This record gives sequence, structure tokens and C-alpha cells, in this order.
Amino acid sequence: MRVWRICRRRYADAAFSGEGPRLFAGRWNPARVAMVYASSHLSLAAIEVFVHLEVRTEPDDLVAVGAELPCSESELLPAARVLFAKLPKDWRRLESQSLRKMGADWIAAGRTLALMVPSAVIEDEWNVLINPAHPEMAGVKIHGKKPFRFDARMFR
Repeated sequence: MRVWRICRRRYADAAFSGEGPRLFAGRWNPARVAMVYASSHLSLAAIEVFVHLEVRTEPDDLVAVGAELPCSESELLPAARVLFAKLPKDWRRLESQSLRKMGADWIAAGRTLALMVPSAVIEDEWNVLINPAHPEMAGVKIHGKKPFRFDARMFR
């Protein structure tokens, strides 16, 4: 399964370390819980980054980093999936403590390398959380980073 991250060039070598979320709480993790946020498509990764940018500030130091998650012969996807029916009503709220607990519990259980979660930015799209401490992380193939630029029209 191919996943994508877009980040600042200076953080590209650590794009799949989970260090950022370990330092700062996110939608699916409390602080001090390392987790990698990735997207199932490069276009979704772009939108996920775009919603966090300063208005009218076009960054010139972004890179796209792809990775291939390992699949065993018995599974089609190397990830569990969070079902919409299991989500709290406020799941799209950034500071949802129930989502953070769900993510922390998933990391602590250590059963799967990845967890597919719905995107709060684009309904019906999927992000992929990765447990950087999972034993299968050694099998993740990280592809080279390449410069990423948004179309200038997005910053008018």
C-alpha cells in the first residue's frame, strides 16, 4: 500500500518517525504518543497540508515523501480501518479527546502497522496512521523525497 506525506524539506528525513506528533497532540494522538500521519493519495496529502497553511503564504520548501507499507500474503491491506459507525459525533472537531484516546489505544495495542481513518478535510477519503514502533516498520520502503509546489492560483 502506497502512502504519502508532504512536509517541510528540513523535516523530510524524519517524515516517517512520528516525532512531530510525539511532541504535539493531533487529531488522533495525545502529546507524547508517536504516530505518523499519512494519506492514501498525494492529492489528499496536499489538501491536508493546505488547510494548515497561513492564508496567502505560498511555501517554497515542501517535499512529497512516499512510502510503501508491507502486506503479508494473507491480507490485502496492511491496515485496520476505523468504521464511521464507531466514530463519535464530534469526530471532525480537532480537539476531540475521544479520537485521541482511540489513536493512543491503537498504538498501545500494537496489533497493526497502520490504521486507516477518515479524512476530516475531504469526506469519503482516507488517511493512514502509522505506528513507528511497530515491528513491521522495518519493512516500510520510503521513497525519495521530491519537491512539491502548490499551484500559485491557490494563494490568490
